[in-house]
Amino acid sequence: MKTKITELLNIKYPIFQGGMAWVADGDLAGAVSNAGGLGIIGGGNAPKEVVKANIDKVKSITDKPFGVNIMLLSPFVDDIIDLVIEEGVKVVTTGAGNPGKYMERFHEAGITVIPVVPSVALAKRMEKLGADAIIAEGMEAGGHIGKLTTMTLVRQVAAAVDIPVIGAGGVADGRGAAAVFMLGADAVQVGTRFAVAKESNAHQNFKNKILKAKDIDTVISAQVVGHPVRAIKNRLSTAYANAEKDYLRGIKDEQEIEELGAGALRNAVVDGDVDNGSVMAGQIAGFVSKEESCKEILEDLYYGAAEIIKAEAARWADVEN
Repeated sequence: MKTKITELLNIKYPIFQGGMAWVADGDLAGAVSNAGGLGIIGGGNAPKEVVKANIDKVKSITDKPFGVNIMLLSPFVDDIIDLVIEEGVKVVTTGAGNPGKYMERFHEAGITVIPVVPSVALAKRMEKLGADAIIAEGMEAGGHIGKLTTMTLVRQVAAAVDIPVIGAGGVADGRGAAAVFMLGADAVQVGTRFAVAKESNAHQNFKNKILKAKDIDTVISAQVVGHPVRAIKNRLSTAYANAEKDYLRGIKDEQEIEELGAGALRNAVVDGDVDNGSVMAGQIAGFVSKEESCKEILEDLYYGAAEIIKAEAARWADVEN
């Protein structure tokens, strides 16, 4: 199945691996790209030398296209932008900010720019700024989220812009991927299922927390102040909820709440503290039940979607007849 995205990026499968901070390192991104998807290094707030090491790792694994996710609020953002240009990275996804002032430099370097957006208004704005494609991420996703669901967001974004759309949030199998394609997306982005891939270096405690999760086990923290984050409920999420109640009662201030999240994701992913760390994962975690290789995940997503689309097409053809 060729789509605008497979042709634009020269990849086999129209499937992105989410650029998850601390999780999406060179090993994971390299394995995904090598197997035919688009592996993405999660830049997060990492300094230049850390991202450089991950880029070097991907290049040692594959010669296929890969991307780097750049958090535009990172204190190292200018260094990371210099780095991706120097290293010849072909794809950049962006979040937490406006990539407009960097767009000319990216394009001069031959980089495809794909911002992550939570709304139609931002999708239109990114298109006007020169974005090559858009990732429309619904609030079912793990990590920082917007207010719209994947079902409502992807369809409206696809109708509002002329550039390719990648749908994200709540996709973990072929049926979910097929649904997002039917909403008008040219590709899908998957995070939670890749977080527990065999090639993922996330701590086993982090993986197990996701693998054991039920459908109702994720909660949203920092809704009152800061940026809402979806993660699997634990002591940290309870502390957030209590702190926000105290904030509304005038007992705590914003700074005290923000400090709760400092280093929390690293604590969970790297150190394995899944009680007091942030286990960022999407609502689809309840459907993810085993570790598999990136190749197995990509093939299941792609061929599973193809089978569903083919079967539904045949079913509707029977109805017409």
